[in-house]
Parts: sequence; C-alpha cells; structure tokens
Amino acid sequence: MRNPTAVADGRIRMLATGGFLAALSLLSSLYAVPSSAGEPPPGEPPVAEESPARGSAYMGMGVLAHEGVQGRPTGTRAAQTEGVDVSSHQGDVDWPALWKSGVKWAYVKATEGTSYQNPKYGQQYDGSHDVGMIRGAYHFATPDSSSGTAQADYFADHGGAWTKDGRTLPGVLDIEWNPYGSACYGKTPSQMVSWVRDFTERYRARTGRAAVVYTSTNWWKQCTGDHAGFGAANPLWIARYADSPGPLPAGWAYHTMWQYTSTGPIVGDHDRFNGTLEQVTALAEG
Repeated sequence: MRNPTAVADGRIRMLATGGFLAALSLLSSLYAVPSSAGEPPPGEPPVAEESPARGSAYMGMGVLAHEGVQGRPTGTRAAQTEGVDVSSHQGDVDWPALWKSGVKWAYVKATEGTSYQNPKYGQQYDGSHDVGMIRGAYHFATPDSSSGTAQADYFADHGGAWTKDGRTLPGVLDIEWNPYGSACYGKTPSQMVSWVRDFTERYRARTGRAAVVYTSTNWWKQCTGDHAGFGAANPLWIARYADSPGPLPAGWAYHTMWQYTSTGPIVGDHDRFNGTLEQVTALAEG
C-alpha cells in the first residue's frame, strides 16, 4: 500500500518547482494498475510466438502438437517390453533409475537435418548401454532442408551407424508433423514418398540394416497419401498417445514399437516393444 503523505509531499515539491505536468505523471505512475506480464500495451497487437529453433525437435513433438493425448494404456506389460526415447531436452539421463523401473531398451536422438548433432548423445547413448539396455539412435527428418540421401549419410556418419553386437538397434527415421512450418514440409505425397525411399535405401546401403520408420497414422495418410510400400522391409514405430496403437498406416500389418506417452516417469517419452526382451535382442542382432 502506498503512503499518501509521501505522495502528497512529492506532488507539492513538483508543483513548487513549476513541474505541473511532471507531477501529474508522478501521480499517474503511483496509482496506475500494472498490466499482466507479457501483455502488449493497450492498442498494440499481440506479440507472435517465435518458431522453435532448428535442431530443437524431438520424437513426438509434432504428434503431440497436432494430435494431442487420447488416453493411457491399461493392463500389464507381460507381452511387451518397456523402452524410452530421449533427446537433448532430457539432459543427462538417470539411466540406473530407468533400468530399475523396468526399462530395457532406449533410442537416442543423434541428428536432425544435415547440421545438428545432439550435444547429449554421448551421455545418453553410452549411458543406456552401460546399465545393460539395448539401444539405438534416431534421426529427426526435415525433408524441406536437404535430400533423403544426404540426411541418411549425415545420420550414419554421426551416431546412426549399426554394429552387430546384439546391443545396437537399427537406426530410426523419425518422420512426423513439421514443428517448424508446413505439416508436410511443403512436399506433395509423391515427393514425400520419394524422400522417404531415398533415405531408407541409402541408410540400408550404408549400414546393411533397414531403418525403422517412426510416424503417426494421421501424418502418414496426409503426407504420403497412405503409401503402402514400406511395410515389407521397414519396421514400424507408431506414435499415438492413447490406450492402444490404433489403426496403422497402409502396408504394415503390425507395429514393432509404440510410443504411448510423453508424460512417463523420469524422462517422459515411454514406449513399448511389441514382444519380449528376446525379440528386442533379435531385432538388434539383425
């Protein structure tokens, strides 16, 4: 609460020196109601939110923004194996805690486009391996920035390579709603199919493994025209924050992995492998 004596004294002093307008300004500032933080002055247009910086995307970012949360899985994990996916957003991950909670496999963001590398990749990729997890790397695709071939090469050269050691999962192509602009990155369905084909073919040529395709059914239908040509070779990682994986994209009779929540314990993004731990190992072994 303001002291009225102090206000009056200030007003008298200002008037005594001939500063009538300054005195009015002083009184106005003392009794004005402050506006809420971040709000523009009256009559000014609102300030537009800035787009996220390139490189800041993570698995499921676009899915969550476009499709939201539709429920949580129920039942047990008896026929499935718990996993997580992480990026620089998680910082240094507490891998021992995740292991104790029942998480047995992990994917780590390695790259995005042809210029971004996850600065936390070492702690996350090596840390998950060190506690006993089977782990792999993923690439966040930006089809509007360079070709599928170029991005597959960048991924393979910067953390996305595969080793036949029984502990390394094949690389993942994370292809989803564009967090930076046009949902389909400015491409027609046929152009998008060609881009995905270029990436997957180049990745297989470089590593000897078929890349896993991470996507949502809604994005796949809109941006590839529900193309059915990848299911025979590329395992599917479906993204849907709901009580079930739901309908799958054309060409896949079943999913291999399912990202079911972005609010799980410890790191947020949790996944289920559609099978036992032995089947996770079999995928790693190729």
